[in-house]
Amino acid sequence: MSLDPILLMGGSGAIGHHTARALRAAHPEVPLLIGGRDLAKAQRAAERMGGAQGVVIDADADDLGLGDRPVSAVVVFYMDHALAGLRFAQKRGVPHLSISSGVFEIAPEIATYMHTPDASPIVLGYEWMAGATTVSTLSIARAFGRVQDIRVNALVDEQDTGGPTVATDFEHLNKMLPAALTRRDGVFVWREGEDSKAGFHAVDGTKIEATGFSSIDVVGLAAATGAPNVQFNLATAVSSTRRQGRPMSTEIIIELVGEDSQGEPLQTRHALIHPAGAAPLTGLSVAMTLERLIGLDGQPPTPPGLYFPYQLLDATAYLERLKQEGGELRKL
Repeated sequence: MSLDPILLMGGSGAIGHHTARALRAAHPEVPLLIGGRDLAKAQRAAERMGGAQGVVIDADADDLGLGDRPVSAVVVFYMDHALAGLRFAQKRGVPHLSISSGVFEIAPEIATYMHTPDASPIVLGYEWMAGATTVSTLSIARAFGRVQDIRVNALVDEQDTGGPTVATDFEHLNKMLPAALTRRDGVFVWREGEDSKAGFHAVDGTKIEATGFSSIDVVGLAAATGAPNVQFNLATAVSSTRRQGRPMSTEIIIELVGEDSQGEPLQTRHALIHPAGAAPLTGLSVAMTLERLIGLDGQPPTPPGLYFPYQLLDATAYLERLKQEGGELRKL
């Protein structure tokens, strides 16, 4: 199928590179525009990706400085506080996916969507690894008749920096959100101080100290499952693979407690693992969300609406692609 280029705003970083790589693996013909403030940097990134072109983005211009150049979708890899990418996507009637904002920053995007809900599909891609965690958790939850508790524990290796944009985003999130949004006994609360401290065991059994993190996964999983208790904890430490003398990886421990379809107690513990770290896992999520949005998966393009990634990603297909990259959802 003939397709206009996908615009990757801030796409010259690690996640943009892995997004392009994942798209190329399944759809080699898809053209890309790598947008940034530095044309030379964007062009270098485009050359590395192949089948891509670097362009300068002017966030103050209604057309982003692109003129009449057509695009099929817009992905934003940094905190777009001015919503320049969103306004552009709505004006063009093309899908928009942003992955960097915090749970406290979704109001402007929701308000913009509400005023023109029929303009284009808008994806709130702020879930951990852009949907990898929620898709996996909801896949596990199929074995439950009722989910009571969901605990997600993300371990980021100390060497898995993700580049300067990721570092800047996390500095911003930590500054603005010292408390962790959590669902407890059916009520959304903010954990802070001693209450925000947590711990979990990594894949290799090592005890890891963590703190609560305000991931939008909490509200998405609560809404999707009805679980009265949902929390997300984050730790930066040595990953299990590196403790074993191998390269770093990223691992997410997912623990569910509830009842099976017969009303019997059920408790599960899984690990979502990618052997190359956080950026490739996030890139896979972004790529597969784009495939669903613009119909590269062979189905009709996604209609206008407001979505979480897990509402668009097929769990079976996602986990199969993850397996092809060397990752897995492992039962512990």
